[in-house]
Amino acid sequence: MEWLYVLMPIAGVKIFWPGLIILGVGVGIIGGFFGMGGAWMVTPGLNILGFPMAFAIGTDIAHMAGKSLISTMRHGKFGNVDYKLGLIMLIGTVVGFEIGAQMIMWLERVGNVEKVVRYMYIALLAGIAWMVFHDINVKKRKEAEMRAAGKDATQAVGVEWHKKFHAIKIPPMMHFNEAGIYCSMWLPVFVSFLTGWLAGILGIGGGLIRMPSLIYLVGCPTHVAVGTDLFEVAISGLYGAGTYTYKGRTELVAAVIMLIGASMGAQVGAVATKYIQGYGIRYAFGLAVIGCILSIVLKLAAKQFGMEILDHSSTAVVLVVVSGLSLYILVRFIQGCKNELAMKAAKG
Repeated sequence: MEWLYVLMPIAGVKIFWPGLIILGVGVGIIGGFFGMGGAWMVTPGLNILGFPMAFAIGTDIAHMAGKSLISTMRHGKFGNVDYKLGLIMLIGTVVGFEIGAQMIMWLERVGNVEKVVRYMYIALLAGIAWMVFHDINVKKRKEAEMRAAGKDATQAVGVEWHKKFHAIKIPPMMHFNEAGIYCSMWLPVFVSFLTGWLAGILGIGGGLIRMPSLIYLVGCPTHVAVGTDLFEVAISGLYGAGTYTYKGRTELVAAVIMLIGASMGAQVGAVATKYIQGYGIRYAFGLAVIGCILSIVLKLAAKQFGMEILDHSSTAVVLVVVSGLSLYILVRFIQGCKNELAMKAAKG
């Protein structure tokens, strides 16, 4: 089965190339749908496939930048991108990213990068999974209360933390028209600094935390958070790709292989947000995060106990999560297109 493996010239490791294709196409669909580069799945996925963690981070950022740019253009056509908000957030992103990247270089020198990054991933993913499902549960509880009171349950919403942050009126105050919000400029700057820092450390475009942060902290509608986040991911990803390539931690062969598949998948994912919106996106996102946590835990357990079967199980979980979510989004995309064509035919 040697033909299923290809040598990565810069990293100096042999990689299961069908795994790269599955990651590229699948995360292209998922990234375009959720509004993020998908690095929260690809970085641990590349590491699980055999890349050293620093190379997994740099390679994923490189492939992510091009794919997110394609998705942003598609979302822009639907009016899902608040460019003003995205450009404001660049202030914090660039500063935070460089601090995070320098921390990774230091951790690599002291030999702790693998363990630190994996445990940070688990903590971050667990926190985000709780936040998403807590929001969904709050919405369901409010719906039940409104139905019991004879009110319209469709008006129920989940957590509204952003209202507390909007009450903090530190000048300058700004209107963001596409997002439909009015808040202090420092709110998105602070959120982008935090996500940029995490991006530099974990090798993510920041979308893993920026998309839910835009919803829960900044107050963006879900579909606008998706498009705006992709715009931010594309810009920060281009900067990050240059930073990691300069540091010699980008495997360009793997990045190109994934980008080809991701470019096609991103188109499908972006259009699918027309047919699955709001809490449908949030619920699927929460399930994806849980799958990613499981894969990382299995990888850590495999190293701790020396059990090869756990290592293989970790790889399988990543590929199953990516493939399963991609298939779900693709099916809903096809169903939505069919319904839209049927409605047009009925009107015509």
